[in-house]
Amino acid sequence: MVIDRLQEEIARLKARLRYQERTAKEGPFGSSTPSAKIPLKANAPSENSQRRGGAKPGHRGHGRRAIPSEEVTHQQQVPGPKCCPYCGGPLDPKGTKARTIIEVDPVRKEVVRYELEQCDCDHCHRTFTARPAGVFAKGLFGNRLLTHLALEHYLHGVTLGRLSSYLGLTQGSLWSALHQLARRLASVPERLLLEYRRAPVKHADETGWRTDGHNGYAWLFCTERVSLFRFRQSRSASVAQEVFGTKRVPGILVVDRYNGYNRMACSIQYCYAHLLREVQDLAKEFPAVSEVAAFVARFAPLLAAAIKLRAQGLTEPLFRQQALELKLEIKTLVHSPAQHPGIQKIQNIFRKRATRLYHWAKKSVNPADNNFAERELRPLVIARKISFGSQSEQGALTREILMSVLHTLRKRTRDVFGAFKCALDALAQDEKRDPYGLMFDSS
Repeated sequence: MVIDRLQEEIARLKARLRYQERTAKEGPFGSSTPSAKIPLKANAPSENSQRRGGAKPGHRGHGRRAIPSEEVTHQQQVPGPKCCPYCGGPLDPKGTKARTIIEVDPVRKEVVRYELEQCDCDHCHRTFTARPAGVFAKGLFGNRLLTHLALEHYLHGVTLGRLSSYLGLTQGSLWSALHQLARRLASVPERLLLEYRRAPVKHADETGWRTDGHNGYAWLFCTERVSLFRFRQSRSASVAQEVFGTKRVPGILVVDRYNGYNRMACSIQYCYAHLLREVQDLAKEFPAVSEVAAFVARFAPLLAAAIKLRAQGLTEPLFRQQALELKLEIKTLVHSPAQHPGIQKIQNIFRKRATRLYHWAKKSVNPADNNFAERELRPLVIARKISFGSQSEQGALTREILMSVLHTLRKRTRDVFGAFKCALDALAQDEKRDPYGLMFDSS
């Protein structure tokens, strides 16, 4: 009895030691630890540092791509010398030779002074003043500057301090302009929310975000055509409920297994990428257990194959056939007997949550992973590392509105700058117009 008890204690201590070693190497969340929080990052393999980039020896290459004529924005004649630079003799004309280069104009502010014509009405004795195009009433900044400012900060992640520096404008004036712009577009996210609910495939994810020095969360609800951001102090299900409402919505929602989404009135698909990491972590935690090694060796490739299946470009009948075969293999392994508690834990997830694990096998448009939302959330994570969050509730609300508008617009047009500026110009002419219709009705 004493020997058995000591052997159990030794096994328990070894497991705890392995866990501590993995935590010290991989971070507090195992393989799910963000790269910035990994305590010890391994050096690149020596073969990578010795590998030379570029073309292989003997490859002729393809040369420089010719720039199409329609992309040429400026044409300039360059005169030749009047006489030969070597002997001083006269030169005969021989036509021209085209050479195309790419240049850029540095971004700088342009101060424009309008002389606005004023007219008096002889009948009602009122004075009317002409309005310049592309400028909001009582606005200091033109719509081109507002568009540049919003895109650089909320779409491309340039800090407002950097924008303030090279534009020669105070940060306070820039913030004031962005807050006013957000108020004009405040009705747009609610319309995007209705689009999100109707989408056949929806994604959701969240990450930490501080507001006014307090811990909070940034939520992302996205589809192929919509990006909807929410910045809240809470990570409770009430935030997701605010987006989904109380009535059942069509389609599926792809998420990790966070409980905040489980009560949504929508069909749910759990992310296989997260489950795959849990299975791989199981092998790292119990490397000496043969049953665990055998289970992981069979189960991990099945989950990986399910994730990659829709990217193979199969026809719908062939996709469904292969998806059904994968699903049956997964179910067979899930319901096979197992003695190890770690294996049983993975199996119980698939047994108890079967209705949330196999929507990917029904249609090729249904993904088995939530990588789409995680990739779209990454720029916000980078912005958090640079800015440490929002300094006020108003700043968080402005970011919520403008990020939702601009990230959605980027999904629907290649010319985000032109589309956004055209919408602002039309809104400046008549602020009673619907900003959602100006940007999204025709897209």
